[in-house]
Amino acid sequence: MTVSSITVETIGVIHSPYKEKFAVPRQPGLVTALTSRLEFLPPYNDPHCIRGIEDFSHLWLMFVFNQNDTDDWHPTVRPPRLGGNQRVGVFASRSPFRPNPIGLSVVQLIGIHHEHGKLWLELGGVDLVDQTPIIDVKPYVPFVDSIPDANGGFAPEPPVTMAVQFDEQLFPRLHELEMKNPGLTLFIEQVIGQDPRPAYRQQTDDAKMYGVRLLTYNVNWQVRNNTAVICSITDIE
Repeated sequence: MTVSSITVETIGVIHSPYKEKFAVPRQPGLVTALTSRLEFLPPYNDPHCIRGIEDFSHLWLMFVFNQNDTDDWHPTVRPPRLGGNQRVGVFASRSPFRPNPIGLSVVQLIGIHHEHGKLWLELGGVDLVDQTPIIDVKPYVPFVDSIPDANGGFAPEPPVTMAVQFDEQLFPRLHELEMKNPGLTLFIEQVIGQDPRPAYRQQTDDAKMYGVRLLTYNVNWQVRNNTAVICSITDIE
């Protein structure tokens, strides 16, 4: 290892409901209806590696933005919270387009599982696309990691969510899907309520039909009267 170059190991991989980057929550903890898994890879699937982790309620995950073009970064970025039309320095943002595509998320530890040689953590509030590589896990320690009077810059408060409703024709379908995936309805409401559209389209009605893959479903919606209307939920073929 040199000062100018380092090598890191992938210690695990995330299994989450988000099958693509579009509509992944822009911060952790905003969508809580469904859980995700962190599966440890050998040799880090040794239970000794997480001894004592059950004493912590939350964890820090360090991960790689593996779906980014590593050369696609600039000194300034346009954060969605600023409407996508104001620039700040890349190091004054949480943009995924960075010189080193490394991210940091705090998540809730819900459960620990060790079966048939596999070791995984059940996590809540995950904001990572499925199959995201994890390069480190650290415990969240409230007395140092939580600073109540800290200044949040251009993101001092949680984002405003948008109302979500389902087309009436979907009610029988939703009932059927809830039997297979309890919490799916709330999950869709939480994800789409974050208004994952480009920043310049937010806070406006939009006749365009949007779609995203969540779990094993294609979810399509439009924005009418500042409300996201879920129009269809179909199986991914």
